[in-house]
Amino acid sequence: AGAQQSATVANPVPGANPDLLPHFLVEPEDVYIVKNKPVLLVCKATPATQIFFKCNGEWVRQVDHVIERSTDDSSGLPAMEVRINVSRQQVEKVFGLEEYWCQCVAWSSSGTTKSQKAYIRIAYLRKNFEQEPLAKEVSLEQGIVLPCRPPEGIPPAEVEWLRNEDLVDPSLDPNVYITREHSLVVRQARLADTANYTCVAKNIVARRRSASAAVIVYVDGSWSPWSKWSACGLDCTHWRSRECSDPAPRNGGEECRGTDLDTRNCTSDLCVHTASGPEDVALYVGLVAVAVCLLLLLLVLILVYCRKKEGLDSDVADSSILTSGFQPVSIKPSKADNPHLLTIQPDLSTTTTTCQGSLCPRQDGPSPKFQLANGHLLSPLGGGRHTLHHSSPTSEAEDFVSRLSTQNYFRSLPRGTSNMTYGTFNFLGGRLMIPNTGISLLIPPDAIPRGKIYEIYLALHKPEDVRLPLAGCQTLLSPIVSCGPPGVLLTRPVILAMDHCGEPCPESWSLRLKKQSCEGSWEDVLHLGEEAPSHLYYCQLEAGACYVFTEQLGRFALVGEALSVAATKRLKLLLFAPVACTSLEYNIRVYCLHDTHDAPEAAPPPALRAASPPSGRGRQRERCSRPQVQLSACGALQEVVQLEKQLGGQLIQEPRVLHFKDSYHNLRLSIHDVPSSLWKSKLLVSYQEIPFYHIWNGTQQYLHCTFTLERVSPSTSDLACKVWVWQVEGDGQSFNINFNITKDTRFAELLALESEGGVPALVGPSAFKIPFLIRQKIITSLDPPCSRGADWRTLAQKLHLDSHLSFFASKPSPTAMILNLWEARHFPNGNLSQLAAAVAGLGQPDAGLFTVSEAEC
Repeated sequence: AGAQQSATVANPVPGANPDLLPHFLVEPEDVYIVKNKPVLLVCKATPATQIFFKCNGEWVRQVDHVIERSTDDSSGLPAMEVRINVSRQQVEKVFGLEEYWCQCVAWSSSGTTKSQKAYIRIAYLRKNFEQEPLAKEVSLEQGIVLPCRPPEGIPPAEVEWLRNEDLVDPSLDPNVYITREHSLVVRQARLADTANYTCVAKNIVARRRSASAAVIVYVDGSWSPWSKWSACGLDCTHWRSRECSDPAPRNGGEECRGTDLDTRNCTSDLCVHTASGPEDVALYVGLVAVAVCLLLLLLVLILVYCRKKEGLDSDVADSSILTSGFQPVSIKPSKADNPHLLTIQPDLSTTTTTCQGSLCPRQDGPSPKFQLANGHLLSPLGGGRHTLHHSSPTSEAEDFVSRLSTQNYFRSLPRGTSNMTYGTFNFLGGRLMIPNTGISLLIPPDAIPRGKIYEIYLALHKPEDVRLPLAGCQTLLSPIVSCGPPGVLLTRPVILAMDHCGEPCPESWSLRLKKQSCEGSWEDVLHLGEEAPSHLYYCQLEAGACYVFTEQLGRFALVGEALSVAATKRLKLLLFAPVACTSLEYNIRVYCLHDTHDAPEAAPPPALRAASPPSGRGRQRERCSRPQVQLSACGALQEVVQLEKQLGGQLIQEPRVLHFKDSYHNLRLSIHDVPSSLWKSKLLVSYQEIPFYHIWNGTQQYLHCTFTLERVSPSTSDLACKVWVWQVEGDGQSFNINFNITKDTRFAELLALESEGGVPALVGPSAFKIPFLIRQKIITSLDPPCSRGADWRTLAQKLHLDSHLSFFASKPSPTAMILNLWEARHFPNGNLSQLAAAVAGLGQPDAGLFTVSEAEC
C-alpha cells in the first residue's frame, strides 16, 4: 500500500523555447530502508542549470546535495546529476498517515520541471505469524488444507512452504497448490505426504518460520481373504486364517476388527478318536525327555563359557600394563609420629562428596587398552606382571609441613561448603571432579615431587559468597573455583577445567583469568591472547569450556569484557509452573540462568530477534527479583530444581538459550494471548524486566520473573498462551504454552539429570586414559626434534593444538603437555583409537626403540 508516483510536470516560462525545458534522464524511484542503512536518491536532467530535492514539501539543504555536471552525449546540452541520502531518522519524523516522499526540481532558462515522487518506506517484518499451520491426521486420499497468514511487513512477505525442510514446488507436483491466501492444499493425501510442514515468510528485511505442523496420513487395516481349511486334527477340529494386510494399518491407522483365526469341528470321516491310546502317551513322554536334555545342555554350555571368560580375564590382567603397571598404595593419614606425610586438611565443618585417607582407585573396572594401528611405533609389551615400587617420603616433607603451619592458607575457603571434593595424591598424579558441574583438576604424573604426599581439594563457590570486583563492563563468565592448598610445590603444571557461558570470539572479547591472592585481593594473572610462553599460567579456550595450566594452586575465575556487539553470554531460560493447582491462581515462573555444564540441553526453536517491545504494548514495566530462599545444591540448575520441588513446581517447556549482549538494555518478559474467557492475567503492566547489570556482571544467580494467572472457573484445566523473553535490540525467545495443568507432565524427564559417574577422586593410573608406560614411550619418542617432522609439533598439529606451540616448547617435555591437555579434554569418554592413530601416523622409523622390557617396568 502507499501513494502512487506522480508524473513529471513541466512549468515553462512564457515565450521561452519549450525544447530547452529540462527533461529527466534519471528520476528518483521508490525505495525501502532496511534496518538503519540510509538510502540513495538520484536525479539527472538536461539541459539543467540547477537541480534540488524537495522532500514532503520542504527543500533539502544545499549542503546535503552531491552534484556532478557533464554534457549529454546525444544532444550536447549541459547535464546535471544530483544525489542525496535519506536516513531512517528523517523518515520516522513524519507522523500520521502521510508517507515520506521526495522529488527533484530542475531549472533551465526556459522554466522548471518536477520529477515523479519517490516514496521512502521503512521495511520491516513482524516476528509472529497471524495464523500458523496446525498438526493434522487424515486418512488416505483425503484432502489437506494447511492455513498460513504471514506476519505483517513492508514490503508484504512472500510465502513458501517446506516439507521436511525441502521446498514444496507446485509446478513439480500437481497434487499440491498454494492459494492466494498462502494456504497449502493437498488434493488427495498420499502416504508420502506424511511430513512436517513449515510456512516460511520472507521479504528484504528478514525470513520468518512458523511452527512446524506434523501431518500424518494414516491407513486403516483391512483383512485379506481367508486361507483354505486345514486338515482335520487329532482333536477333531480344523482351522483357517487371515491377515490384516489388505492393506496393513499404517501411521497409526486402526487395526482390523475381528479374529485372524477360525476353528471348527470336523464333520468328515477323517476324524479318528485315538488320543487316549498308548501311542500318544509315548509321544508326549518323548517330547518331555527331549526338552529336559536340551535344558541341561544349555546349562553346561553356560558354565563352560563363564569359566573360559574368567581365564581370559586373568590372562588380560597378567599382560595389561593398565592393571599391573601400578598397584594402589594405601597411605594412612598423618600422625604425630610420622612427619613425612604431608596432609593439609581444609578448614571445613561439612563435606559431602569426598575421597580422603587412602588412595582411591577407580571402581569401574580395568581401563581400556591403548592400541596403535600397525604397531610400528610401539612394540608389544612383554608378558608377566610389571610392578612399580613407590619411593619413600623424604625428610623434605617435615620442613614443608612446618613451613605451611606458620601460614593460614585456608582463611579464604568458606566453612560449610558442600560443592567440594578432595583426595590424597603423590607423584603418580590423579584427578579431582565435582560431579555435574564441568569442573575438574588434572594432576599429571610427576607434578607432585617424588617422596611428597599432598591432600588436594577442589571447591566451587557461589558468586554471592565471594567478593569478586569487576571493573567497567567486565562480566563473570565462569564459576569461581578454588583448588589447593595454595603454596604447595608443583614441578609440572596441573590443568583446571571449568565451563564458561561466553561465545568465544577473539575479536569480540577481552578475556582475563583472575586469581585471588593470599591477602584476599584479586589480580589479573593472564590476558588470553597475550600469553607469554614462560608464563606461570596458560589457557586453552574452547566453546563452553576452558582449560587452565597453572603451577600455583588458588582461587580462579574467568572474566570477560565485550569489545563489540558480537560478544554475547549464553543464558538458559526455564519455565516452571505448579504440578497441582488447588486454588484459582496459577503462577508461571521464568528463570534466567547462565548456560553452563549443569543446565539441560536446550531445544533449537526459532529465535525471534527483538528490536523493540511487541506492537501495541506500552512502556509500563515491572522489575523482576531473585528468589529469597537459601539454596545448597551442587549447581545452579540443581538449586533451581530443588527450589521448585519445594514449591511443588514442574518444567512446562523445553529450556532454550538466549544470547545476551553488552548493550545496556534490560531483559524483558511478557505474556500474551491468554484466553480471556478462561483465564485472567493479574499482571498490571505490559512487561516485566530484569535489569541489565543483574545479568551482565554474572554474580547474581537464579534470576526469575513470575506471571500470575487466575482461572475464571475451578474446572478450567487447559492453558494456551505465549511467553516472550527478549533483549531490546538483541536476541529473544518465544514460548508457546499449550497443555493441561492437571495432567501434562511431558517435560518432567528433562530434569532427570544424569550423573557424571565414577568417584570424585581418582588416583594413579585409574585417573588417566593413556597407560603410563605407553605414555612414557610416546614422550621419549616425540620430545627430541626430528628432521622428518615426526615429533611433538606434528602431534600438536594433528590434535589441532598448533596455536600453542610456543607454550609447549617452553616446557621440559612438550609432549607431556600435549598428552595432559588431551587427558583433561577427553576424560572419561576419550577415543583412544583416534589418539593412537594420530601417534601412529607420525612415521617414526625405528619401532624397536619402543619395546618395553621387564627391567623397565
